[in-house]
Amino acid sequence: MKKIGAYTARGIVSEAQTEAGDPQKIPLFDGSFKTGYRIIGFKVWASSYDSSSAPDCIGKLSKEPSGVKGAANFMRADDDNQIGWATSAGSSDGGLGFGDSILDKDNLVVEDLYVYARTTGTNTNAINYLIEMEKYSISDWQGALSMARDRAQE
Repeated sequence: MKKIGAYTARGIVSEAQTEAGDPQKIPLFDGSFKTGYRIIGFKVWASSYDSSSAPDCIGKLSKEPSGVKGAANFMRADDDNQIGWATSAGSSDGGLGFGDSILDKDNLVVEDLYVYARTTGTNTNAINYLIEMEKYSISDWQGALSMARDRAQE
């Protein structure tokens, strides 16, 4: 693999979108199976702070748009399509902070990426996300292997 660039994606997603099965899509697929992205950073945080009603939130990154959406089993390490998880404390009662993230160091995204989020606040609250990625030139077999691994989980 040869690194050919670095990229950042940022935006907002809501729990309502997650529950509706409409996660935020990050379009990465460029039509070639010879390029892939490695996620190197992932953060989520609430769009409003400094009150006891400001929400704590969690987010996850998935390589598939059809993942676990409900609160039960939202973050699953046994789901090969989930490659990143992040938390953030939003309320002054809970202690303000950007929390922490866990990333599968073996991740390789050949097609698109999806951002899901949940919150302790109103499910329509905007939850910010920031994703840092490195783009790589990969061989055909690496792309095919990554996609086969993704499909095997389905």
